[in-house]
Amino acid sequence: MDSDTRKLTAPVPEGAPQGQTPLELRLQAIMMAGREQGVDLDRDDLRLQPGQTPSPAALAEWVALSGLWCRAVRTNWKALLKLNANGAVVLLMKDGSAAQMARPDAVRNVVWLKDPSVQTEQDGVPVDELRIAQLWSGEALLIRPDRQGKADSEPWNFMWLARVVMAERTIIRDITLGSVVMAFLSVVPPMLTMIVIDKVVGYKVMSTLVMVSAVLIVAMIYETVLGYVRRQLTAVIALRLDLKMSLFVFRRLLGLSIDYFERTPTGQIGYLIGQSQKVRAFVTGKMMSTIFDLVNLIVVLPLLFWMSSTLAWMVLALSGVMAVVIALFIGPVRRVYARYMEAEVKKGTILVETLHGIRTIKSLALEPSQRDAWDRRAAEAAHWRRKLDDISNWPETLVTPIDALITRGVLMVGAYLALTGETTSVGSLMAFMMISGRVSGPLTSMAKLLQDLEEVRAGVGMVGMVLNNRPEVANPGAGLRPRFDGAISFRDVKFSYPGTKARALDGVAFDVPAGTILGLVGRSGSGKSTITRLLQGINREYEGQIKIDGVDLREINLGHLRRSFGVVLQENFLFRGSIRENLLAGRTGLTLIDAVRAARLAGAEEFIERMPMGYETIVEEGSPNLSGGQRQRLAIARALIHDPRLLILDEATSALDPESEALVNANISRIAANRTMVIVSHRLSSLVDSDQILVMDRGKVMDIGPHAQLLETCTVYRQLWQQQNRHMESFKSGKKSSALVPGG
Repeated sequence: MDSDTRKLTAPVPEGAPQGQTPLELRLQAIMMAGREQGVDLDRDDLRLQPGQTPSPAALAEWVALSGLWCRAVRTNWKALLKLNANGAVVLLMKDGSAAQMARPDAVRNVVWLKDPSVQTEQDGVPVDELRIAQLWSGEALLIRPDRQGKADSEPWNFMWLARVVMAERTIIRDITLGSVVMAFLSVVPPMLTMIVIDKVVGYKVMSTLVMVSAVLIVAMIYETVLGYVRRQLTAVIALRLDLKMSLFVFRRLLGLSIDYFERTPTGQIGYLIGQSQKVRAFVTGKMMSTIFDLVNLIVVLPLLFWMSSTLAWMVLALSGVMAVVIALFIGPVRRVYARYMEAEVKKGTILVETLHGIRTIKSLALEPSQRDAWDRRAAEAAHWRRKLDDISNWPETLVTPIDALITRGVLMVGAYLALTGETTSVGSLMAFMMISGRVSGPLTSMAKLLQDLEEVRAGVGMVGMVLNNRPEVANPGAGLRPRFDGAISFRDVKFSYPGTKARALDGVAFDVPAGTILGLVGRSGSGKSTITRLLQGINREYEGQIKIDGVDLREINLGHLRRSFGVVLQENFLFRGSIRENLLAGRTGLTLIDAVRAARLAGAEEFIERMPMGYETIVEEGSPNLSGGQRQRLAIARALIHDPRLLILDEATSALDPESEALVNANISRIAANRTMVIVSHRLSSLVDSDQILVMDRGKVMDIGPHAQLLETCTVYRQLWQQQNRHMESFKSGKKSSALVPGG
């Protein structure tokens, strides 16, 4: 590759950053394209391991996560010149870099490429076919705003399901065409049966038998091949639909606010989301097979009328009666099914709560009460299940004789017509009976489909009760992504939790510079944890202003904001897996070295190294193989793993034993280096070395300052300090008294 070619494809002006890797140039080109479409892409959203080269599909997914439409394509020079994209085009080069196409110029037979290392407006440089052939892999990313709105923001309902199904219309078309051909082939055996009975047997013509046999064999081969292909295509579309629904459900679930999960029982959420399995099974199974049966019906029904209009009307009439019977029971079934589902939700809630609280249940011997609660819920669910079975059994019972009448009635009426001369032959009667079975079956299936639709309708509604709640953010890709130093400012912040009138925060105002250790103290319910929740963006419906480094919190991208925080709670969840996996927690670009550094900073290294497998020690579910202090130190290490500029410790040491707490407090000064720390604690002794202590009471700021100053100026703080240190005062008084006693 000559220097002129490199200059044209990646022109680096004087002063541009040097020594950038091809991967960095590729990501910069994509981020530049995204910025032109009004979205700042976040590198942290790209799931990339060290040394890994992302595939075009992974890059497209990264762009799509930010709310843009993106597709990875493979194209050629001629198509590139004709490309009229209403967005940006990023060409992926062979060496791993990329360049954004400014515009194609078919007249001059060149394309204009922009340099990704230059973050300013530029027209680019022209590159011809010969030069780009040496550099370009033929792969490109097409990026534009999502015209139809991001799919993840659409409500979960039947319209969404219909759009998902219609997105596979190419495969559905192929399957439908195959079904039409198979429907025509399915009438060949009955027609040949008619010929055999009427011609071969009646006139003993051997040559006709040979010809019929050959046609049957050919038809059988074609039907077998087409059946195999249709089943394969059906499996593909079922898999694609199932995958799309699964991804949608889980992404929407993760997109809901923490507030929703706090207000809704976990068992209820789990059971409601579990109904998506029924919806997926219906869409990928029953619905698809019924559509194919309908195709078969459209092909076969005209043939029946051609053979005997009387018998055909008889089959249609009886099938219609079956449909009416089933339709009459839809309303009662719907009502009973709703009660049954309600009982199942309550039963599922008991089960999940029991599993989550099994330690408390065992320690307090609450098994009898939980067993009684389960028995009541199970009995209620069984009662409504019995009701549902009873009412569902009636339409099945009533349509059974009608279904039998279709087959046997056709035989009787057909025989009568043959005797009276209205049908031409016995063979045609046999053929009609064979074909009529292909009509009554689909008609019955479609009638029963109405009943199945009621269950699916209930399932869609239940899943929608969860997924259609307002997401935490409407556009995950929107918002600023500043680099934080850690200065925090509250300006007249007022906030009330949903469903309550009392204000959790009432006119809170304070400022702390970057690098400050800020302690938050106050009685229970004073608003300490509410301040940390607002800082993390958990609750955003507040009055006033909260700023970090002068940037309004609401204008900051939520994902970026939370990645910039390290948070340690009083009760922290550790995932089942190794200690190393828990510390890294799926964060890309981090290694064991980072885990060791964070563990050392949190004081966890000493107990990790004593374990038989060190950092590869498996943390069991619920982490019973770790003490409370060990779990908490691992949580602190996990919060420090990505070196956050802001760290929140919300009662992080309150559950620790004195030794563990002393170890963590001893490391506070090292942990706080180059970062802002917000420490919520009831133990004032752990905050005496804080730069500032914010005293809260009933949602209001009482005072802010160092420990010594607050003892003199803040009554609330002085009372809390005296309550917690009364034993020390008694101890000192005791020593003074004993000193006055001779010989004491």
